[in-house]
Amino acid sequence: MSVSRRFVLAATLALVAVLVPALRAQAPDAKGHGAFATGKYRNLFAEAGHSQKEIQAKIDAAYQQLFHGDPQTQSIGFAAGKNADGPLMYVTDWNNHDVRTEGMSYGMMIAVQLDKKSDFDAIWNWAKTYMYISDPKAPSYQYFAWSCKYDGAHNSEGAAPDGESYFAMALLFAANRWGNGQGIYNYQAEADKLLSAMVHRAVISAPSKFGTHTVGPMMNANPPEILFVPDISPQMFTDPSYHLPAFYELWARWGPKEDRAFWVKAAETSRKFFPKTVNAQTGLAPVYANFDGTPHKNGFVQSNEFGYDAWRTASNWSVDWSWWRKEPVEQELSDRIQAFFEGQGIDKYGPVYSLDGKDMGATPGLTHEDHPAGLVGTNAVAGLAATNEERARKFTDALWNTSIPDGRGRYYDGMLYLMSMMHVSGNFRIWAPK
Repeated sequence: MSVSRRFVLAATLALVAVLVPALRAQAPDAKGHGAFATGKYRNLFAEAGHSQKEIQAKIDAAYQQLFHGDPQTQSIGFAAGKNADGPLMYVTDWNNHDVRTEGMSYGMMIAVQLDKKSDFDAIWNWAKTYMYISDPKAPSYQYFAWSCKYDGAHNSEGAAPDGESYFAMALLFAANRWGNGQGIYNYQAEADKLLSAMVHRAVISAPSKFGTHTVGPMMNANPPEILFVPDISPQMFTDPSYHLPAFYELWARWGPKEDRAFWVKAAETSRKFFPKTVNAQTGLAPVYANFDGTPHKNGFVQSNEFGYDAWRTASNWSVDWSWWRKEPVEQELSDRIQAFFEGQGIDKYGPVYSLDGKDMGATPGLTHEDHPAGLVGTNAVAGLAATNEERARKFTDALWNTSIPDGRGRYYDGMLYLMSMMHVSGNFRIWAPK
C-alpha cells in the first residue's frame, strides 16, 4: 500500500471514530434522548400524512363531545353548581352511575394538557370537596374515596392509587403551566402533600360505615412498587397498568425532596417489572400481578387475564420510552403486543384475552364493545416505542378512523380514546417548571 493510500485510510478511520459515536448519540433510540431531553414529541398522525389542522380538529371534537356534549348520549363531564372555592364539575362513569377518582384524575390530566383551566379547577374542586378524606382518624385519611354518588356521598372510602397518581401528576403540570393560586389551587402544595402520603402515610386501622379497614401507604417499600389498593392484607399485590415510570421520573425531580431517590428506584423497578409481567409470546399483561410480575388470581373475573385495566399497560411503557428512552426492552414489548393484535385482526380484536392469547370475549357488565375504542387507542400509543413502523402505522390509522365513543360505554373508552389521541399526536407533554 502506498504512503498516500495509507494516509487516506488512516484519515478515514479517524473520521469514522469521531462520527460514529456522534451519530449513535443522535439515533432515535439513543439512551436518555427522549422528549424530556429534546423537547420533541413524535406525532404519529402527522407521520401518517394528516395535517396539523385535521389533527387538532379531531382532538377538539373529542374534548367537546366528552366534556360538553349531549348529556344523555355523549358527555361524561357535568357541571355541578358552585361553592366557596368556585365552580364544581364531575366526570361520571355513565354505565355505573358513579364518579371515580380514575375518571376525575384523567379529566384533570386532559384539561391541563389541552389548556382548559376552568374545567381543571372545577373538577379538582369537586374532588377535594366530596372525594377527599380529611378526617385524621379515617383509614383512608389524605386519600380520595375511589367511588362517589353524584351528590358526593361515598360508595366506598377505599382508595385506588391510579387516581392519586394522575391527580399528583396533573397538579404538578398545572403548577408548572399556569402557576399556583391560593388554597386548593396551590397546585404544587396539593401535589406535594399527596405524593408524601403515597409514600409515608402511617398505617391507620379504624371502623367506618363500610367496616373496619387497615390502610397504609400506596407504595410498597421493597420492592418499590405501587399497590393495587393501600389496604393492609396478608397478600398484597400490584396492578401492572398502575405502573407509571414516566411520571416517577418527574416526581424524582419536582416532588418532595426527601422522596426523590425513592421515585428514581420506583421508576427503575417498574421498567424491570414490565418484561416480567407480560407474556413472552403475546405481550399481554394481566389485570393484577404479584410484585415479581406473575399473575395474581383472585375473585375478580379478569384478575389473571388481559382485561380492561390491562389495556393501559402498553401505553405506560411506550410513553416511558417516548419521554425517557432508558429501557430499550420497552420497544420489544411494543413490537410484541402489536404483532399479537395484528394477528387477531387489526379491526376486529376483542377486549379480553388469556395471557397466552385466547379470545375470552367481552365480560358482561364490564366491557360493552366487541372491539373497544379504548384498546384501539392504547395499542396505537404502543407505536411510540415500536420499531416495526409499517405495522405501527396500521394501529395509528385504526385509531384515526375510530369514532369518538358515545352511549353506554363512553366513559372508559372515551377517556382512553382521547388520551391516546393526545399521546399519538404529540399533545400529551411534560410541562416543566418555567
